[in-house]
Amino acid sequence: MPLHSLEPVDERTLLGLWHLTEPAEELWQALPQPAPYQELLPAGRDAGRAQQWLAGRALAHRLLAEFSLAPSMVLLNDANGRPFFPERPELAVSLSHSGEWVAALLSTRGRVGTDVEQVRPKAQQLAPRFLSEAERADAGDDVVKHSLYWSAKETLYKLHSRRALVFKEHIQLDPFGLREAGVLTGHLLAENFRSQHQIQYQRLSSAYVLTYTLDASPLP
Repeated sequence: MPLHSLEPVDERTLLGLWHLTEPAEELWQALPQPAPYQELLPAGRDAGRAQQWLAGRALAHRLLAEFSLAPSMVLLNDANGRPFFPERPELAVSLSHSGEWVAALLSTRGRVGTDVEQVRPKAQQLAPRFLSEAERADAGDDVVKHSLYWSAKETLYKLHSRRALVFKEHIQLDPFGLREAGVLTGHLLAENFRSQHQIQYQRLSSAYVLTYTLDASPLP
């Protein structure tokens, strides 16, 4: 079971990373109760997407175990796609996967968001759709910065957990200097509220980036 790392974000929040190399058969065995997930696995997924989906659930249960919480709970998704444990609605959960990496963030307080992205030209090609003019100017021709901008906006979208957000208009990021790891400042600019958030980022390798955030304030 290739668990890559378990990293405390604070005393009540844990980040897990999984380096996905094993077949689906092993991932099913990593789940404490495979039967409910056999019914929940989305139909039509190819083998790679199914592996990522299973690894996310296996990782979420590993984080539950670290908090000494009941492994028998089943992870569902609400109407907005946000994962949650119905038996413990106070738990905040966020999952992400891309290529060979799977990330999970679990907290016993507040809200969380995480995203892992493969560094590739696609983010740069789609930049006019999701980046403001200032963000595009800051990203320049750097494909890694474009991927980080996309990942950070995905993280804030998951944190907000509502669908009515336009990345280019409602989620904006301050310019930043690219490092191996650091903090981005992001802003949610929805119609009826404004909020500012600190987003942690790191480069998992030359080909992948990770972002995540925690917010203990009430949902606006």
